[in-house]
Amino acid sequence: MVDFAARDIKIPANLLPSDGRFGAGPSRIPAAHVAEIASCNLMGTSHRQAPVRALVREIREGLADLLGIPAGYEVVLGNGGASAFWALATVGLVRNHAAHAVFGEFGAKFAKETDRAPFLAPSTVFRAEPGQLAVVEAVEGADAYCWPQNETSTGVISPVAPVAGAAPEALTIVDATSSAGAVEVDFAGIDVYYFSPQKAFASDGGLWIAVMSPRAVARVEELAGAGRWVPDFLSLPIALDNSRKDQTFNTPALATLILLRAQVRELLASGGLSASAARAAAASGHIYTWAQERAFASPFVERPEWRSPVVATIDFEGVDATDIQAALRANGVLDVFPYRSLGRNQLRVATFPAASVDDAAALTASIDYVVEALA
Repeated sequence: MVDFAARDIKIPANLLPSDGRFGAGPSRIPAAHVAEIASCNLMGTSHRQAPVRALVREIREGLADLLGIPAGYEVVLGNGGASAFWALATVGLVRNHAAHAVFGEFGAKFAKETDRAPFLAPSTVFRAEPGQLAVVEAVEGADAYCWPQNETSTGVISPVAPVAGAAPEALTIVDATSSAGAVEVDFAGIDVYYFSPQKAFASDGGLWIAVMSPRAVARVEELAGAGRWVPDFLSLPIALDNSRKDQTFNTPALATLILLRAQVRELLASGGLSASAARAAAASGHIYTWAQERAFASPFVERPEWRSPVVATIDFEGVDATDIQAALRANGVLDVFPYRSLGRNQLRVATFPAASVDDAAALTASIDYVVEALA
């Protein structure tokens, strides 16, 4: 139980971050972007008319520019978030057999979807304990290889590259929910790179975006023609058709689209993906260095090359992390709790592009103050 004394700690104002939101999703949204919702005169209008379709077109083109997608790839979007996309991919991209790398909760959830699908063979899963990295290997008969680029639950980053020895027709499907827009990516050999906008893209939830290669589009068309029944809401052919018209199949949350456009504009104007990735890495790098220099803290992910540049997970020893969380929350620093199922004495800090290195430094200074006060 949290000691009431922890919530009574008053952190000096000069130590506190300028913005105390460090959640791993939903992430902080700049106030200026929220103001655009009121000023752009799109709320309460039809998503099938020209003004909203122009908004969607700008998002699709901006994401293609920001991510540097190859010629022939398409930016597809639909309602439901990345969790919904696991279902769409299961019914619309996996032909018969999926192989997964699972090294946290989100990779495991996608693997569960394909494994329990009655029309697919049991999935092959390469698994690692939380804080470690698993990678997929070539599997006979596998036609889809799936893993997260960044495991949001544990703060482990994974390489994104084609699977050596995979069958030529096999697709590579990468969950980029907490990495897209803040971690660089090479699309060579990557067929589907999907994410939702409530993390690095500083928007709200309820939307999925997928960058799809021509091979992935061909697989969508193949399975649609094979007679596999799919509810319209989970139909990738329908989502693809609507995206090409710069709209979604059913009504989207316009505020989410407006916020997403604002962040895409911001990232493009401030140096593009490489600059965004550098800012995130600098902020998380500060947190990891700070933890290594403290007797009471250490990075949860032991191998530096596996440490996420956008979600830093820090273990604590000799001090209760829930007391630190309580003191921080009482002072306006929010959502630094660990992923709920890990059960660790830990803080998890997002360093998405909307956060700054200065705020990361202020956060660690605030934690130092709290730890000293608790002692």
